[in-house]
Amino acid sequence: MDQPAIPYTLPTEHTLPTERLLLHEVLPAEAAELLAGRTTGREWLGGGPGEGTREAAGMLTLAAEAGCHTPRWALYRIARRDDGMTVGGICFHGPPADGGAEIGFELAPGARGLGYATEALRALAGWALRQPGVDRVTTITTPANRPSQRVMDRAGFTRTADQDGLNTYRLSRC
Repeated sequence: MDQPAIPYTLPTEHTLPTERLLLHEVLPAEAAELLAGRTTGREWLGGGPGEGTREAAGMLTLAAEAGCHTPRWALYRIARRDDGMTVGGICFHGPPADGGAEIGFELAPGARGLGYATEALRALAGWALRQPGVDRVTTITTPANRPSQRVMDRAGFTRTADQDGLNTYRLSRC
């Protein structure tokens, strides 16, 4: 007797709400569009995704094509709750490994200095630390990128040992 086929369902978007923002998971089809610089029908502050967001979309696209995309552990669009405007992107640099996850972020120039990056980083890092097997989140920046360093400080990260000329910050599960 034949076994009934188990239907494949596409992953659904994961959304993390904050006080002023919604972090929307970018699925592989949308990532391919963002990689090409298209807006996927959404309004982006500055007209479209920034270079870092497009780069993260490219990594997500490659992972999906290779069959190793891990839902929830890739790119998120940062959108304002009040008007739906996408103001940047925040992403994991892959799924967790050895108890840790790494996050990178980028905001459109017109969204900087308003606390959005701090709010998004707190939300994504907090979500990661609530997942089984994750006990720390790291972020990395250049020594000259003082604005990102201030975001990491305000989000509760602590500067740790620097590597290869980059500043490393860490947030651990309590």
